[in-house]
Order: sequence, then C-alpha cells, then structure tokens
Amino acid sequence: MEVVAFTHNIWLVAASLAVALMAGFTGLSLTNGLSDFSPVHRKIVISLAAVALGGGIWSMHFVAMLGLQLPFDFYYDAAITLASALVAILVVGAALLMLHFGPRTRLKLVAAGAIVGIGIIAMHYIGMAALELCRALYTPIGVTLSVVSSCLLSVAAFGIAYSKRTRRNILLGTVVFGLAVFAVHFIATAATDFTQIAVASKVGPMMSNETLAMGVVLSSFALCGAFLLSTATFLPVEAAVREERVPSEEIPEPEPAIIRGANMQVPYELEGRTHFVDAASVAVIRAEGHYTYIYTKSGQFFCAWSIAEAEKRLAKSNFVKTHRSYLINPRLVNGFERLKDTGVCYFNLPELLKVPVSRTQLKPVREILGL
Repeated sequence: MEVVAFTHNIWLVAASLAVALMAGFTGLSLTNGLSDFSPVHRKIVISLAAVALGGGIWSMHFVAMLGLQLPFDFYYDAAITLASALVAILVVGAALLMLHFGPRTRLKLVAAGAIVGIGIIAMHYIGMAALELCRALYTPIGVTLSVVSSCLLSVAAFGIAYSKRTRRNILLGTVVFGLAVFAVHFIATAATDFTQIAVASKVGPMMSNETLAMGVVLSSFALCGAFLLSTATFLPVEAAVREERVPSEEIPEPEPAIIRGANMQVPYELEGRTHFVDAASVAVIRAEGHYTYIYTKSGQFFCAWSIAEAEKRLAKSNFVKTHRSYLINPRLVNGFERLKDTGVCYFNLPELLKVPVSRTQLKPVREILGL
C-alpha cells in the first residue's frame, strides 16, 4: 500500500482560517452578557452560539480538507460528514451550558475547554473517515499529539475569553480559539498518511472542491453574520448613548451619612471556597432562581443568599430594590435614564452595564439618587 505525498491549496487554507476566526468571534460575542437574561433566553442564545461555534469548527475543517491536494481524485461520504458536524455542535453546546449555568470556576473553564478540545478531535477523525477512494493512516504518536494539543489550546482559548468578559478578552479569545482550531487540524493532518483505494468504478462529486469550499465559507459567514446582527451584544449601543447623555459627574451622589452598615460582609463562592466582600464594594445583586449573583468592579460572583435574604440583610446598608430581581448600591450608580414609566440605572462594571428600574420602584430609586 503506497503512501502518497500531499499539498494544500493555499487560498482554501486561508479561507479556513477566516472561517475559524469568524466562528470564534460569533460564538464568544453571542454569549457576552448572557447572565443578564432569563434561563430560557440563555438556553436559546447558547443554542445559536453552539451552531455558530460548532458549525464554524466543522466548516474550518471541511474547507481545509477540500484544500487537500492528492495525486488522485477523492471525495466525502455525505452522511459521515454530517455526523462530524453534529458532533462539533453538540460538544460546544455542552461546554457553553456548563459555563453559563451556575458559578463559573477555574475548574469549569478547564473542563469546558477540554470537552471542546476532545470534540474538535472527534469531529476531525470522524470527518476523515468520510474519505472515499482514499484511506487515512494514523500513528499512536500522531493521534496523541493531536488530542493533547487540541485540549491545551482549547483550554487556553476559553481561559482568555472567560477570565473577564470584556471586549478585549473576547477579541483575544477569538484569535486564540481560531488559531487553536486551525492549528489542531493541521497538526493532525501532518501526522496522517494517505493511500489510494483501488476500485473498479468511481463516482465523484458533482462540483469541484474549490466551488464546494467557497459555498461552505459563504454559508458560514452568512450564518454568523445573521446571528451577530440579531442577538450579539459585543457593541452595547445603550452604553454609548448613556455616556453621551448622562456623564457620571452629573449624577448627584448621596451623602455618605445616609449610607449605613458599611462593614456588612457579603459571602460569595469561588473555586470551592466561601469568600467575603464589603457590602460597600457590591454594586448590584441579581436574583438567579433561589440564589443570587453579586457584581463588583472585579466581576460577577455566585452568592448563596436569595434575593429576599439579601434585601433583608442589607437593609441597613442602604441598598435599594429597583426590580423584583435586582438590588443596587446607589453610591456606585454612574448613570440614570428614565424611560416613560420605568428607568435604567447604569454601572461601570465589567460584567454588567445596566439594571432595569420597574414602574413601582421608580420613585424610591429617583429619591435615593437625589433626582
């Protein structure tokens, strides 16, 4: 069985990298600020992100494989190729669900990255099994190297993108994730040999590899673009409007004398331990089922208190209820906007920009802000 040399179409290689970057940006942008939504809304957005990110991973692989040039004709079994795409979407969806429900710990980030890393490799080898008129040959060292590199690079990408959910980290995570998917494919391909399978007759594809690749690339970009336009919050317009309309220095700060209980401690969970933060440093407390999340300048943290318990315990700390699901610290509000019978309080926080003010709470919130 003769092993043949192979090359790649450089234009399709470049197109595959562009697809990986676009998919990474779409998936990470769609999930930005997702903690502010209800669980049902969150699951819908995660589903879209899984299709964009998982489908993009598969598209990158498929376009790169269409750019593979061998000294004989070959094509792909459609059913197996589809199965490889579904694997990519499912594993990405599982990782995103893990990251966006419950406290986000370092262990969860590593686990999510490892799941996606294994999923990328599974998708790659399932896709390679779809080769017709050609057989891929692997070595234990090559497979091991592919698995390890895929997991390490995926963990690094998720670690960067989710360490702080800022636009800068999303962009860095996009680059690392795109390069990770790209690198894993070519590491695995470099460790693979190809041989021709002799058959009496062969039926090839109805279109050339280049035409098929361009169709996949355009479809991927169109899908990602549609998701970004409809759902993503990478560029929050409301924040820009708020900065123009209501500069922070125009909002009168309540007198320190009315803020009591400054030494009150609020517990939160991080990496399996309970920590405490001064109530004066907590800007917002948001209900999440029977528990809450607290927001500080350092980020978002899981708290075992219910919203009712938080309201009761922090009554002397001058926190005010803006909505049935939100308590705010008025001293850390840096913008306010009235919207007919409701309103919005704005914050300069990495994980939260605004908090709704319900109609029933509009008057007490305005009073405590001095409006």
